Amino acid sequence: MSREKTGDRVYYPYRFLALLLFVLLFLPALNPARISSLINKSTSLLTAAISYGRLTENMGRAFNKGWILESTMKLVRWSAVGIDLGILAAAAGACLSLGNRRCRLIANLMSLAGGVLGAVSMLGIRSAYVQISATSKPDKVGPILPGSYMLLLVLFVLMTAVSIAELILCERPAKGEKFFMEEKYRLFLLLLPFIILTFVFSYLPLWGLRYAFFDYKSGDTLSMDKFVGFKWFAMLVRNKQTRSDIVRVLKNTLAMSGLGLLTSWCPMAFAIFLSEIKNTRFRRFVQTFTTIPNFISWVLVFAIAFCIFSTDGFISSLMMNVGAWSQGRNFLMDGSHTWLKMLLWGMWKGLGWSAIIYIAGISGIDQTLYEAATVDGAGRFQRMWHVTVPGLMPTFFVLFLMAVAGALNNGLDQYLVFENTSNTNAIQVLDLYVYKMGIVNGSIPFSTAVGMLKSVVSVVLLFLANNVSKRLRGETII
Repeated sequence: MSREKTGDRVYYPYRFLALLLFVLLFLPALNPARISSLINKSTSLLTAAISYGRLTENMGRAFNKGWILESTMKLVRWSAVGIDLGILAAAAGACLSLGNRRCRLIANLMSLAGGVLGAVSMLGIRSAYVQISATSKPDKVGPILPGSYMLLLVLFVLMTAVSIAELILCERPAKGEKFFMEEKYRLFLLLLPFIILTFVFSYLPLWGLRYAFFDYKSGDTLSMDKFVGFKWFAMLVRNKQTRSDIVRVLKNTLAMSGLGLLTSWCPMAFAIFLSEIKNTRFRRFVQTFTTIPNFISWVLVFAIAFCIFSTDGFISSLMMNVGAWSQGRNFLMDGSHTWLKMLLWGMWKGLGWSAIIYIAGISGIDQTLYEAATVDGAGRFQRMWHVTVPGLMPTFFVLFLMAVAGALNNGLDQYLVFENTSNTNAIQVLDLYVYKMGIVNGSIPFSTAVGMLKSVVSVVLLFLANNVSKRLRGETII
């Protein structure tokens, strides 16, 4: 077997080690820097490095009493920084190892440096643990040497050993050889940051679903003596008040999502009419003016609504000045037609933004189709109906089916800021209900169970919509 092929095989465990180390950055349960029970259990290795305040948030009394020295915790923090940098160096080396021999040489040196830096930083964690163990009040600070400490130390030692093996086994780059990487690997590395972000923000939080099977309260620890199985799921059906609440919020959710689906053609119609404006400056002004509201937070939208529709707002002041009303009226406290009002506010905020994809689709329609329609005597509206609309229908159906799948995910912030005592029964959607039960009322397991069921229903809706599309149109979106 050639030396190059032998070196290639060594890269497989090296890349696996780099991936495993990178994942450990985000797992609080495997944080080797949690050397005291005063450190929050939800603190990950990455958080320990970038937030000294989070690392020491429960140590104010321990610092004041001298049970823990600030220099000890600073050592922990900077050791965590060194570990993080070592992991990132190893991860960057793993990415570079996809290139030619010159890329791999740099990758080997980076991973070697990362392994050594990480191992040395682990000694800093050990030193800080020894200092905390020597405290006069060990029962107050709870010194801990996490089991993940040895795991991470072994991984860094293995990374160092593998990097040295790669330097020995892999062929040296030829003199004058330039850095090169195949296009498929370059494209993969461009996509990699988005894969990582998806994992961190979409898949890693799924670990929190375990709360639905425990009798958990904020600040408690999860242990098998608090395991309750499907208790919280059964409560959704057995408890009469809970059943009534779920039915009510589902009705609100499906009603407002249904109104959104019924008006989902509006952005397409807006884009079609906007593209027919011949004055370029005016068209750009309208597109910009209607897109800007998307970037305004719902808190500011409510502030605008308050200035216009409150008792002392613009409309009330105007009507009282002209003598039409004897006193101001607060339209925001009116609980009637809540679903329609939320729909209109949502359309005002998102119409221009939602039209962008259709504007891009219109620019991709073959212009010869318009020329042929003109030759056949079609007018402007006939060209819009027979050329533009059919050209946009595939895009519309894909977006429509995705909206059907997300019918239960119609947001939280809009309804949270517009909610008041008059409209709470009509405006409370499923996401707002979960937020109130979990964050406001502290029933985290119950809200987690509701959220899990919502996710299951959303997946079922997605596959149903996909099958309907396949049967009716012969096309699918997944």
